[in-house]
Amino acid sequence: MSAARTLCLRYGRGRLDCAVPAHADILEPREPVPETGRAAFRAGLDRLLPQPLPPGPIVIVVADKTRLCGYPTVLPWLVEALHEQGAERSRIAFHIAYGTHAPQSEDESLAAYGPIYADFPFVHHHCSTPTRFAELGRTSRGTPVRIRAELAEAGLILTVGAIAHHYFAGFGGGRKLLFPGLGEREAIYANHRLFLDSRHNSLASGCRPGQMAGNPLAEDLAEADRLLPPYLSIHGLLDSRGEVAAYRFGANSADFLAACREHDALYRLTVARPYDLVLASAGGFPKDINLIQSHKAIDNAAAFVRDGGSLILLAECIDGLGSATFLPYFEMGGPQAAFRHLAQQYSGNGGTALALMAKTARIRIELVTALDSALCHRLGMAKIDLDRVQRRIAAAETMAVLPNAAMLIRGKANETTPTK
Repeated sequence: MSAARTLCLRYGRGRLDCAVPAHADILEPREPVPETGRAAFRAGLDRLLPQPLPPGPIVIVVADKTRLCGYPTVLPWLVEALHEQGAERSRIAFHIAYGTHAPQSEDESLAAYGPIYADFPFVHHHCSTPTRFAELGRTSRGTPVRIRAELAEAGLILTVGAIAHHYFAGFGGGRKLLFPGLGEREAIYANHRLFLDSRHNSLASGCRPGQMAGNPLAEDLAEADRLLPPYLSIHGLLDSRGEVAAYRFGANSADFLAACREHDALYRLTVARPYDLVLASAGGFPKDINLIQSHKAIDNAAAFVRDGGSLILLAECIDGLGSATFLPYFEMGGPQAAFRHLAQQYSGNGGTALALMAKTARIRIELVTALDSALCHRLGMAKIDLDRVQRRIAAAETMAVLPNAAMLIRGKANETTPTK
């Protein structure tokens, strides 16, 4: 390999070196302009918060460890501002928007949110506790909007979370922190089931990252949003390292969509044609904390690979698959059997399983990972070491490298940004 370049790609909490030829395209997003200082944050927050604050409980909704948003720094600033406006400590409680994700440990929570985790009550949401939910209505597609009862009783609700492309909901963050983030399990599944196109026994074509219009699941979430109690949002705009570069402040869906458009303009890249080989890093911890989270990088990177081509992904997956409900779908006799089962009885991570099956049927996927080789094989992929990675690279005619695949989607010509 003449004129090779050595790239240092993120893997878990460390990095791995890979040599790539000079003709390899390095695909990276544009970086947002950093503006994360306390003064800029407080100025935006002062414009956002009502004065005086309404009476009653104050609920601050945050994401879990897989979707961090500079919490150790920004949450104290937020609490400080609330105190200055007369909010007593006893009125403030944080809620962790797990959706259907598994709960974090105390140590993981302290790392995610900083010392404030020990100073205030943090409610670890569980989607299967029936007495804790209030139903606010149903969408036109029949999704019951059931959220934690505390939200319906709050005087002020604030969400704090990062905007990100989501492989079937269009975008994550914002409204998703409330529903499905603090939703009831069967209500969440009713929305996620819209990922399935039962007429064609396939995944719904409109459910793609960055797409809102024509995306049945995203449109359903937009309807659900109109049924939610009023809330204010602090949106984190991330840089390519997954760290917050700026905060955007929103009081309505138009503000959320504006933040989505800003993120999309940075992290959507159009290429003329797909590649024979794509070497990608999921972006390191926490983007590669488990396979469920790493699948977002797989989904993004696979779009840059031609039919029959190869994807090599660096994803440590130190927490394994990330869900006990994921593997059984690969033991049902193939994608059609899994689809039928899921259409009849939707359960967690089934859509992710079908999405992965669709990609392994189209391209070869190999992982540099801590996952067991046999487990990778059961999922339709292969585990690969760095020596074999270099041999694959040497044999490729066209290739690209995605240093942060979880943050970059492939755009298409004349594709529009989110509008609803």
